[in-house]
Amino acid sequence: MKHVPMQAKPLRKFDWIIAGAGFTGATLAERIATQMGDTVLVVDRRDHIGGNAYDATNDRGILVHRYGPHIFHTNSEKVKAYLSRFTQWRPYVHEAVAVVDGRFIALPFNINSIEQAFPPALAARYVAALLSRYREGERIPVLKLRQEDGDLGALGAFIYEKIFRNYTVKQWGLTPEELSPSVTARVPVVVARDNRYFHDTFQAMPAAGYTPMFERMLDHPCITVDLRTEFRDARARHPAARVIFTGQIDEYFEFCFGPLPYRSLRFEPRTLDVERAQPAAIVNYPDAKVAHTRVTEMRRLTGQPASCSTLVFEYPAPYIRGANEPYYPIPRDQNQVLLNRYLALAKTREDVFICGRLGDYKYYNMDQAVAAALTLFGRISGEPDSPD
Repeated sequence: MKHVPMQAKPLRKFDWIIAGAGFTGATLAERIATQMGDTVLVVDRRDHIGGNAYDATNDRGILVHRYGPHIFHTNSEKVKAYLSRFTQWRPYVHEAVAVVDGRFIALPFNINSIEQAFPPALAARYVAALLSRYREGERIPVLKLRQEDGDLGALGAFIYEKIFRNYTVKQWGLTPEELSPSVTARVPVVVARDNRYFHDTFQAMPAAGYTPMFERMLDHPCITVDLRTEFRDARARHPAARVIFTGQIDEYFEFCFGPLPYRSLRFEPRTLDVERAQPAAIVNYPDAKVAHTRVTEMRRLTGQPASCSTLVFEYPAPYIRGANEPYYPIPRDQNQVLLNRYLALAKTREDVFICGRLGDYKYYNMDQAVAAALTLFGRISGEPDSPD
């Protein structure tokens, strides 16, 4: 009998390739598929969807955020309404503490923190000075408070030396003065007795976790997801597709102007046979002698009942291409100069859109990443008010 060779299956045609299955990529894939009817291939070099927000249960049944704590908060009704299509929410108001001189101090530093950190008479003086100079509820950058005279300057110096400086150096490998004010302003001194870490109008956690939310976002017949896949391999197979790239902008252009700097992290989970292991969901360790920056007790975030508890220790590290992951762009003036060269080059590519935390080289929160993705979809589709 004559041998008839097997016929290769025809390669499916895709209108779009989206590199990255995190918030930016998943939002754009969902919008393009459902609103435009285009076919989308989502690729990710990792073995899961969800990007850095990916979560999964460990061998003790505890739901763990693999890449550190992801606490959703937003003031955007549009972002809230959009994500609510794919998840129910569990209300969660985040409070954090720092270990300072062996004591737990509320963060961000506020009036309660002053009373926790100092003897009563001195604390009363500092509180009076703060209230006489600033209005209630005001959020003061630590570097600004440090420049004040008298008691306020002394208070600012304490916060700077005991909390702000060491934590920043550990996290970023730079002093606060070397970073953009947009970074240092994220943890201000708050003139209030409010221990909430965030003050957004909506604060919650996906009731079933982040991964099921992403699964629903990407569950559409026009969307195909290929994991453990490099973007350039997918691009070679589908050269006519339009591109949305949510990875590093410098990587997309093969580092033609040189690499942009990033910071990385290492996570170390430890499960203890206790119901509660620490006084808050996240405990920060600004002491320079302690290698980790913070410890997250996962089930305190998720509300999961269990007889054991998983802690995740977080260790900042320099980003080394090929050895670890780039988690944070580093906002500095000199980095912006290099970024501008890449952004100018990106504008010359009509069918390529580079976006997301790594693509835009911006320190986005989750809601900001979704908002930016929705804005980009408005540009692509010509419907800037979508999805309202």
